Amino acid sequence: MQSAWIDRDAEAAVARYADLGRDLALRVYTTRLLGQDPRLVLHGGGNTSVKTQLTDLNGDTVDVLCVKGSGWDMGSIEPAGLPAVRLAPLLKLRSRETLSDEEMVRLQRANLIDPAAPNPSVEALLHAFIPHKFVDHTHSTAVLALTDQPDGEALCREVYGARVGYVPYLMPGFGLAKAAAQVFDADPSVEGLILVKHGIFSFGGDARQAYERMIELVTLAEQRLAKNRKPALSNGGLPARPAKIADVAPIVRGACSMPDSKTDGAWKRFVLDFRGSDAVMNFVNGAEVARYGQAGVVTPDHNIRIKNKPLVVAAPGDGDLAGFRERVRDAVAAYGERYRTYFTDNNARVGGIKTMLDPMPRVVLVPGVGLFGLGRSKKDAKVAADLAEAAIATIGDAEAVGRFEPLPESDLFDVEYWSLEQAKLGNAKELPLAGQVAVITGAAGSIGFATAKAFAAAGAEVALLDVDEAAVKAKARAIGGAAQGIRCDVTDAASVRDAFAQVAVAFGGVDIAVSNAGAAWQGRIGEVDEAVLRQSFELNFYGHQRVAQAAVRIMQAQGTGGCLLFNVSKQAVNPGPDFGPYGLPKAATLFLVRQYALDHGSEGIRANAVNADRIRSGLLTEEMIASRSKLRGVSERAYMQGNLLGREVAAEDVAQAFLAQALALKTTADVTTVDGGNIAAALR
Repeated sequence: MQSAWIDRDAEAAVARYADLGRDLALRVYTTRLLGQDPRLVLHGGGNTSVKTQLTDLNGDTVDVLCVKGSGWDMGSIEPAGLPAVRLAPLLKLRSRETLSDEEMVRLQRANLIDPAAPNPSVEALLHAFIPHKFVDHTHSTAVLALTDQPDGEALCREVYGARVGYVPYLMPGFGLAKAAAQVFDADPSVEGLILVKHGIFSFGGDARQAYERMIELVTLAEQRLAKNRKPALSNGGLPARPAKIADVAPIVRGACSMPDSKTDGAWKRFVLDFRGSDAVMNFVNGAEVARYGQAGVVTPDHNIRIKNKPLVVAAPGDGDLAGFRERVRDAVAAYGERYRTYFTDNNARVGGIKTMLDPMPRVVLVPGVGLFGLGRSKKDAKVAADLAEAAIATIGDAEAVGRFEPLPESDLFDVEYWSLEQAKLGNAKELPLAGQVAVITGAAGSIGFATAKAFAAAGAEVALLDVDEAAVKAKARAIGGAAQGIRCDVTDAASVRDAFAQVAVAFGGVDIAVSNAGAAWQGRIGEVDEAVLRQSFELNFYGHQRVAQAAVRIMQAQGTGGCLLFNVSKQAVNPGPDFGPYGLPKAATLFLVRQYALDHGSEGIRANAVNADRIRSGLLTEEMIASRSKLRGVSERAYMQGNLLGREVAAEDVAQAFLAQALALKTTADVTTVDGGNIAAALR
């Protein structure tokens, strides 16, 4: 590794946080340097501290420990993420023989300088008991590759000798803090501590010294891993033509979904994040992947996010998707049974006081294809995939110089079900569409964009499809998060297939398809050219059919039902003059909705429609409003408000109707009218 310290940047941080003092400013700076390197920490892992002086709320200057707050991410930390705790009361705790986790948390919170600050790290006492001013802690993949061996401590002693102290594995908390302090006291000249099967600490009198000691110590581990390496992992037997990611992802996603016991017809689904780098493929294709791939996590800190081990499934062939689906479902069921046994046995060991988490894997390894991270959101899925890639680096290095051996399952259970670790995940109530993937066509237009925003706000991951690629990508950026903008021409079957394949790769599948793309052609039906009618049918009928077929194909692979939503228009039941070229295919689409409801209801796939009228959009342009109002002999305002409520209907109103239909789990073949009230367009 190379030091990323730059004097100019360090001084810029000091200037930026001048009101907080040099110590805290440089603590933020080097914490970010550590946190931005995935070889050191990922997603809230690791912690840092500085011992300094601050003024408390009474105006008194006190010695404090500023330590990373629980759950904060080191790569983007701000001063608020380093809560200050009075140091003297923390040091006093070292004289105790025992201290429960609950007492530790209360005592730390009771001594916060700012009562509203976040909880200090669970390893705050370890930072306090080490007398150095700056203390850094990471989960270096290189160091873990050395410690995660049957003779890990001996291997580390070979590398570091007396430069560091060695602390046998203990769960974080008071016991580990005391043990680490005792190791340090035995030789105060050490530059850091190796926490066996956990990570590494470094310390120093200033921020740069502590940081660069970490870099140097990790570099020594990397150099050792480069020596006397065994040959690369040998490949196992793989199909001549591995299945495509877009075909595999929905099968994996469906197999890992669970019926919601609280709501009939609902599913708990996961979003997927795919990885297929050379390192990943070398790992998942290894002949012994079932051994080293399912041995366990590389550090217990990862356990709460990716469980105690990933799932490995058999390699799928391109022509055997049906067989692969059965094998994956069997593998997931077996994984769940093993997890329940793991929970039951260990819960009995601790007194039967824990409540089991869901038994689904968070990482799935598929030989010949790659790996999938699973989460209730795309963000969580990316976290799982990131941690899995870090584990691959660690396990690959461990296997190259020895044999990967993680902690026993009992230790992993204690961390996974540790209340202080679970608190990192938060207890926020999930949004109604959490875990679901929604695809919206015509998403660069007013109704499509409003619908995408509404679904994203309800917790869904959204893919925005439109023939205007630049516009739809801009709309996706405006929504933010993991929203995807994808070019799709619904009049082109290949374009539709490709767009849905991209969605399957990006998110793992599709649960809701809002078929919204359309355009309005006008003309007297007895005079209109046949080419105009055919053009309108290609977009306003066959476009809906192509989208629905593509969505159903993925929904069937998942086996968890789904929802098809169609923008039909009131023209389907209440035609306007000279609007036949638009109304005819829309009437056919209304029948199409009911046919999908009839033919696929037994698969849990619902089909509903919204009949909207007079929505300002790319379809109903200002020019068309002028034309239609003139044809009816009314003003433009009267035309737009010509309904029973006397109100103009907006794209957002249509979006809310689509959202309501998506959430109505026992409603199918429904047509919801959104037009402000038009009796002639009302269905029976």
